[in-house]
Amino acid sequence: MRVLVTGGAGYIGSVMTKVLIETGHDVTVFDNLSRGHRAAVSAPARLVVGDLGDFAALEQAFVAARPQCVMHFAGLSQVGESVAKPDLYFDNNVTRGANLLEAAGRHRVKRFVFSSSAAVYGAPDRVPISEDAPRKPINPYGETKLAFEGRLADSAQTHGFHYAALRYFNVAGAYSGLGEDHRPETHLIPDILRTVLPEGQKSMADSPKSRIFELFGTDYPTRDGTNVRDYIHVHDLARAHLLAMKTIEDRDVIYNLGSENGYSNREVFATAEKVVGRKIPLKLGPRRAGDPPTLTASSEKIRRELGWKPEKNLEQMIADAWEWHRQHPDGYNE
Repeated sequence: MRVLVTGGAGYIGSVMTKVLIETGHDVTVFDNLSRGHRAAVSAPARLVVGDLGDFAALEQAFVAARPQCVMHFAGLSQVGESVAKPDLYFDNNVTRGANLLEAAGRHRVKRFVFSSSAAVYGAPDRVPISEDAPRKPINPYGETKLAFEGRLADSAQTHGFHYAALRYFNVAGAYSGLGEDHRPETHLIPDILRTVLPEGQKSMADSPKSRIFELFGTDYPTRDGTNVRDYIHVHDLARAHLLAMKTIEDRDVIYNLGSENGYSNREVFATAEKVVGRKIPLKLGPRRAGDPPTLTASSEKIRRELGWKPEKNLEQMIADAWEWHRQHPDGYNE
């Protein structure tokens, strides 16, 4: 199948591109490289550099790709940044995303897979979260994901294509030479691992924080007092997107992707120490405002309907991430 991957130079999008190529698909990547990396785009995928707000570049991508399916990863995704800059998030994730939907309709794309977020549920009353849980996002990031889902459903009906929206929390790990290189880094696992990388690397230089890792909140009503969060290996996530693409030939689907039980921050930290084989400096800090105790998603529906389930556990996620960071101490070094 011919697939256009937006955000295909980013962390998840680059792994998705690699998996699509490995399974015989023809891939074109569309990315503005503001947060992605040219070096993360695997050959023989074609890279069209452009922004979703640039109609000419978007048209160029569709002409080059002639896609039968669009996989959409080109969204801003930092919760804190969305609170500080909500207009930026609504412009990029919703308004510019609508340009992509219009182009997909104009070029008669038949399948659309959207990388959504379990942030659409906000702070749920019950966990693990099922697909029928109330959608009450508590930050602009979650609001933009929910708003785009609505646009996606309307556009699919108007233009006659089918879609999948996949909702998940945290992604970790590395795959086939591709890993996380965010600048600055805000994700828990690479943030922990970065404290034991050599001094002076670019991966460190983009964050002036202390090399002592700070864990926020130790008095939550959880099994060890720290937040519990869902983590999925990036390759497991890509497999779910691949299955979703295959299943939407004649129907629309919404799936949550999760480990269901989740991992606490202490468990993540202890596993990271085990993987790197040394003690990591740790500081215990106060709770951060707005952090729910537990956020995990149920994947029962996609397990039942598509047979998908996570294959890699927390230790494997961290081991893969650590291997990538050791081999790429300067990230993609661009």
